[in-house]
Amino acid sequence: MRHTDLGATGLTVGELTLGTSALGKQSLPGSPEEAEAVRVAAAFLTGPIPLIDTSNNYGDGRSETVLGLGLAAVGSRATARIATKVDRDPVTGAFGRDRVLRSYEESLARLGLDRVEILHFHDPYSVTFAEATAPGGAVDALRELRDAGAVDAIGIAAGPIPLMTEYVETGLFDVVLSHNRYTLVDRSAEALFTEARRRGMGVFNAAPFGAGILAKGANSRATYGYVDAPPELVAWIARAEEVCADHGVPLAAAALHFSLRSPLVDSTIVGIASIPRLEQLLALHAVTVPDALWVALDGLGPAPTPLAAQDAQDARDARDAR
Repeated sequence: MRHTDLGATGLTVGELTLGTSALGKQSLPGSPEEAEAVRVAAAFLTGPIPLIDTSNNYGDGRSETVLGLGLAAVGSRATARIATKVDRDPVTGAFGRDRVLRSYEESLARLGLDRVEILHFHDPYSVTFAEATAPGGAVDALRELRDAGAVDAIGIAAGPIPLMTEYVETGLFDVVLSHNRYTLVDRSAEALFTEARRRGMGVFNAAPFGAGILAKGANSRATYGYVDAPPELVAWIARAEEVCADHGVPLAAAALHFSLRSPLVDSTIVGIASIPRLEQLLALHAVTVPDALWVALDGLGPAPTPLAAQDAQDARDARDAR
């Protein structure tokens, strides 16, 4: 596993990071499902991938709880660190300074840790950019945590590129995390990542499989970016599968290595929730992808992703609401 510097943060990450949004989801305390999730967490924590990504709100807190139980079980055998995210209040939607601090406290309690190195501001959709960046607001709380040494780096983690760009351009964050927008079929995060690189920020690229279809293929009826893939995108992916087959490479391997090979990306986050999925991920990581494949895929032309247009519409709606 190749390791790299995370921008100018002074931290080191692996080229892969494990995402755990589905780990422990809908499991009950003390249940067999929880015990299995803890077993999976223990495998993640002692495996070859050095960073695990979670969040305060993943599975209503179950992801962090299961990881905490896993940490307690493996003790000093743990080789992976954990990064987490602060989230808005699940009841009121509040996402100001007090909520940021409380969210982090909740996360640490579930994980059984005193601190984490990387803490992201996650999906800040319940507050405006102006509210979040105002004096005494959510972003100030994150800076307070970093300045006090409670975390080493703060990040912005969300989807829509116009919103992400606003936060990156403040110069207040050390890390950026975007999902579903830098893949074989969507390059809309390229300018965002380029700007982050210029500023010395670390870059996480999440969901290289588009949350499904680039791992399962055009005939799977899987989604792209958590929404139904339009017919024109499915057709493009079907052609890409044929090109990959001609070069002896699975589509899923090409999708993963598209992100791994990019100089804009420090670490690629892949969401998994089982040991077989971890083994599959490591097998895809080990695939050798010939340079000729990238030339052939470029020859298909741009893919008709649905997310760029949706991001642009969301940005217009946000401006109209101000």
